[in-house]
Amino acid sequence: MTNRTRGSTKQDNETAELGRRAGKLARAASDEIGLTNPSRKTADGGTRFSDEEIYRLIQESAYYKAQARSFEQGHEVEDWIEAEAEVRRRLKSL
Repeated sequence: MTNRTRGSTKQDNETAELGRRAGKLARAASDEIGLTNPSRKTADGGTRFSDEEIYRLIQESAYYKAQARSFEQGHEVEDWIEAEAEVRRRLKSL
């Protein structure tokens, strides 16, 4: 029972770390492509998204990538990075 608890704690810590990294990636992505303005419309008519909205878009995309390979473990970071790049491309084209 003790090993399971330690394993769960380690897994919880890893999950929390992935979440922190994901948040940093989302903020960096939004900063890089200029999506942090609180207004929804830009001067040229484009739409801007909050950090939270971008994070959720990346999160959803990463989920579907994991689902497509039956949630095989060990690809979480790869999924997130690919999802971030995909979302960044989509948002940049708006």
